[in-house]
Amino acid sequence: MKEKFTNSAKETTFLGYQVGLLLEPGSVLLLEGDLAAGKTTFTKGIGQALGIKRNINSPTYTIMKRYMMDENKLYHVDLYRLDEVGSDFDLEDYINSDGISVIEWPHKVSHILPKEYLLVEFTDLGNDQRKITFTAKGEKYERVEHYL
Repeated sequence: MKEKFTNSAKETTFLGYQVGLLLEPGSVLLLEGDLAAGKTTFTKGIGQALGIKRNINSPTYTIMKRYMMDENKLYHVDLYRLDEVGSDFDLEDYINSDGISVIEWPHKVSHILPKEYLLVEFTDLGNDQRKITFTAKGEKYERVEHYL
């Protein structure tokens, strides 16, 4: 486990950028934290590291947004409004792909999550300050955590 602190949205985005540079294709990040804790801001940084030029914003109402840049793929999932997972929900296809999957509110689908992932927990400390805790589950995620 590793803790980082940011003092602005810009710093939270930059931390996401640093993480994005360390990710391998097929990586899964689980983002936990209250509303407005910095999850989407962090995801913007991951997208920047992947070379994605489109504006990355919250997929709260659409559940998922796909961003493609050459060979890089980012799947940004926000399950806040999800009531139940039906058999037609294809999140597993994205998790098991060669894209980077960033999942906000992942506890809502805990039964389909992979065994290995990087858990990123956000705590709003007020005045734009955040405590961001990284917990690696699996060897490739331990490398990411090590280099942060």
